[in-house]
Amino acid sequence: MKTTANSIVNTEQSNLFSSDKVGGYSITYKHHIIFWTIYFIFNTLRWGSYFDDYSYSLQSNIIGFPIHMALTYFNIYYLMPKFVFKKKYLTYAILMVISLFIMLLAKYNLTYYLISTNVWPEGPEPIDSLTINYGVQMMLGELYVVSFVTAIKITIDWLREHSKLHELEKRQLSTELRFLRSQVSPHFFFNTLNNIYSLTLKKSNRAPEVILKLSELMRYLLYATDKRKQTLKNEIECIQNYIDLERIRFDDSLEVEIEISGDLENKVIAPMLLMPLIENCFKHGASQNIGKTRISLSVHVEEDFLYFKLSNTKPKRKKKDKMPTRAGGIGLSNVRKRLELGYQKEDYELNINEKDNEFHVLLKLNISPNETN
Repeated sequence: MKTTANSIVNTEQSNLFSSDKVGGYSITYKHHIIFWTIYFIFNTLRWGSYFDDYSYSLQSNIIGFPIHMALTYFNIYYLMPKFVFKKKYLTYAILMVISLFIMLLAKYNLTYYLISTNVWPEGPEPIDSLTINYGVQMMLGELYVVSFVTAIKITIDWLREHSKLHELEKRQLSTELRFLRSQVSPHFFFNTLNNIYSLTLKKSNRAPEVILKLSELMRYLLYATDKRKQTLKNEIECIQNYIDLERIRFDDSLEVEIEISGDLENKVIAPMLLMPLIENCFKHGASQNIGKTRISLSVHVEEDFLYFKLSNTKPKRKKKDKMPTRAGGIGLSNVRKRLELGYQKEDYELNINEKDNEFHVLLKLNISPNETN
């Protein structure tokens, strides 16, 4: 995600003292006034102590600070947006040198006619005319002030843009997670409605039971998937309802083993995260198989981690039929994406493999209620 330098300053050009926001705080006129006031007092005391003449220091700073401020804001709000951010560096350098020279003439004449003919008391020797050495020193000193204030402004801009980008990334993450959760529901309902359709074609007496189970799942989807996290207990109950529906559909051709152990209380998980894994067992296992299908599900909770193990019989199909690719499709890619978006890398581990005519899925997941993602 990139933000050009032009976009950083576009909104600022409309107002000399733009209301920047950094970390939730606005930078307004008041902050500019406070900054320059503190800087003025510091500089007055500093040079007053150096000269042992606070009256002269006060007068010279009263003359110098309007010049500092004018040149600084001219650089920040005109020269840099107009030339630096458009990569016109040579033009910027020339205009800056000209600005510094104009500043030099203004400061010299104001000091000479309003304060003292000795315009450089801190210099190596008293002077009453504009010399090269005096000009270089004054221009370098002014450049220091401009650079110091500009560095502060650039830092504030960077912090503000960083904050905006961070907030935008959070919003995009939230939007993408909501999309992925909604992607599960149509996929799930498509499969389940096919189950009901098959039963109604057979005029099965189990159809009402299936519809009741489906209504319970719909209730869960309506009230659970909008939340960022759901209790593990509710998620497992949802999975059990789904498996019950599939058992009705496949009847004796399906053998399902479910083992649940450990304390499920006070554990949370992203809603509908595990369902695509279960769906794939039936979609690429039972529904594609010729003969008996075995599905094994193990849910074990140990401390703050869930150990989810799932395996199903590899489909026995005719040789001319193309074997489905288990590792692809909406379901598994959805799970991988949601894990990447919703959890830190150290909080999960997903392994999918094929062994001994079976597909195996192993997921280790942080399900602590204090998990920060």
